[in-house]
Amino acid sequence: MACVGVFVAYLPVTTVSVSLPTIQRGLDASTADLSWVTDAFVLPMAALILTAGVVGDVYGRRKVFQAGLVFCAVGAAVALSAHGVAVLWTGQALAGVGAAALLPATLGLISHAVPDPRERAKYISMWTASLMGALAVGPMISGVILEHASWRWIYLAPIPASLLTMATAARLVADSRAAGSRRLDWPGQLTAAVAITALVYGVIEGGSSSFGEPRVVVALVLAGAGLIAFVVVEGRSDSPMLDLKLFRSAAFSATALVAMISFLGLIGFIFVLSLYLGQVQQLGTLDAGYRMLMFTLPAMVAGPVFGQVMHRVSARILITGGLLLATCSLLSLTSIDASTSFGGLAWRLIMLGVGFGAVFAPMTATAINAVPQQLAGMAAAGSNAFRQVGGALGPALMSALLTTKVTAALPGRLADGGVAPDARHRVVAAVDGGGFGAVHTVDLGASTPRMLHAFGLAFVDGIHLCLVVSAGFMLLAAAVSAALLRTPRPAHPAPPPPSATLSWAAHSGGRT
Repeated sequence: MACVGVFVAYLPVTTVSVSLPTIQRGLDASTADLSWVTDAFVLPMAALILTAGVVGDVYGRRKVFQAGLVFCAVGAAVALSAHGVAVLWTGQALAGVGAAALLPATLGLISHAVPDPRERAKYISMWTASLMGALAVGPMISGVILEHASWRWIYLAPIPASLLTMATAARLVADSRAAGSRRLDWPGQLTAAVAITALVYGVIEGGSSSFGEPRVVVALVLAGAGLIAFVVVEGRSDSPMLDLKLFRSAAFSATALVAMISFLGLIGFIFVLSLYLGQVQQLGTLDAGYRMLMFTLPAMVAGPVFGQVMHRVSARILITGGLLLATCSLLSLTSIDASTSFGGLAWRLIMLGVGFGAVFAPMTATAINAVPQQLAGMAAAGSNAFRQVGGALGPALMSALLTTKVTAALPGRLADGGVAPDARHRVVAAVDGGGFGAVHTVDLGASTPRMLHAFGLAFVDGIHLCLVVSAGFMLLAAAVSAALLRTPRPAHPAPPPPSATLSWAAHSGGRT
């Protein structure tokens, strides 16, 4: 049930990603609006996942699991009825709340059912395979639906999937709570939500307009103030949402940083890739889905394979090696252009998928096994929160970079293509006012093919910049893994006294 739950939670990620060009045309949305379609889902995950972990520890993980499925179903139903981008954002946000509940609840259920760290790692690799499976089938579901119906129907599948899983879990899943006494940490939740929301808003709006605008500056300052307040509040809380003593564990700290940095690059890349396939190569959703499958399917297959060798090969070697392979893949993608074939794209995406297959399961298992079993829920929620913060910032940052680069390169590319000055101004004004999709509404008569070719070249310039930045994040994550990741010593099984809940962390340095 835990694997089915995470499958339902992540199904909207690539289902929506490959549909973004169609959604943009259907709702007449700008590029910034599209990044909010993605971030409206990811942002609640990042902001609420820690609280969901605490609620599961206090009131029962099965209850949180069931509630998460309800939110996923309701969010999908709202998005299914959307005829405006604001309603779509609302549906995505509700589904994101559901995913925030499901991720720590599913890992907490696994940790409770499988207390042995070695055996637990096998089930966590199955959990990550289910997550990657959702990413793999999402594009295919979208492709088949968009071949025959409106984009809104991509939101149909999560509704029966959520309801059937709820009915099955009510009979098969045993409830569990964390040992000891925990309480809800509302000051921590408030400060975390303010910091994360303000940061993502500032990055998105700064990229679409200017980072010097007062509202953007205020948002970024508020994000910094919220982060400082969160650290202060958690340091003083008797029952913190995320106890800062967790970071005394080198293994937990390293995996949290690696998760955030690598997912910033990965989810940002997926966002940009979907636009490249739709805007530059003008592919239908099903054809785009086949290409996405070249990344997600190898990652899904490779995850359990690497999960089986986690006890013979150190997590540091697996994670660092996988991230370096992902870096090489992203750098190799900087040679693609508007006419790159399926085969030319496929082998690079397969390399990226295998690289992430080597990262995801060891990263998740290491974060959870770095702490005693009674703190597994907090560790799972914390690790997922860092990953989702990176995932929320990825589309925001890449959208800003892409918009800035394409806007700067477009006039020169149009001039090189022989487009007349007046026509160039029309094209640039259309893109500035309506986003990248607006270029396809501009009719320049005989010059239209040259204009579209020039736009494709400018877009590829932006893609190349985003790929270099994504590769840089992967390389940074690899450096963090190589330098900081340690294998923790096994934690004592007996629950510590409440006054020293995390005193174990001071002694968890471990070996390389």
